Amino acid sequence: MGFIIELLLNALVLLILSNVMKTVHVRSYSTALGVIVVVALLNATVGALLRLPLNLVTLFLLSFIVRVIVTAVMIKLADVFFKGFKVDGFKPALIIAIVLALVGAAFSFIW
Repeated sequence: MGFIIELLLNALVLLILSNVMKTVHVRSYSTALGVIVVVALLNATVGALLRLPLNLVTLFLLSFIVRVIVTAVMIKLADVFFKGFKVDGFKPALIIAIVLALVGAAFSFIW
C-alpha cells in the first residue's frame, strides 16, 4: 500500500515541478503517473544494471549520488516514451531526480 501512495505522491510532485520549472512539460496528472510508473520500472530493471558497476567503481561510498544520476537518466529515457512529457536537458531531469529522492526519503521517514 505504501508503494502505491508513494507513486501517487511522486506523480503529484512531478506535476508540481512541471508547473514550477519551464523546462519540464507534463500534460496531465495521468501522464505524470504513467511517467512515474515507467521510471520506477526502468529503475528496477535497467537502473539496477547501471547502478551495480557504478557502485563497484565508487566502492559503494557514493551510492546516493549514483542512484540520483541513474534516476535522472531514466527520467530522460521516459521522455522518449511519452508524448505528453518533455524534459529539456539533463539538468532539469537531475533536479527532478533529486526532489523525488528527497520526497521519497521524507515519505519513508513519515510512513
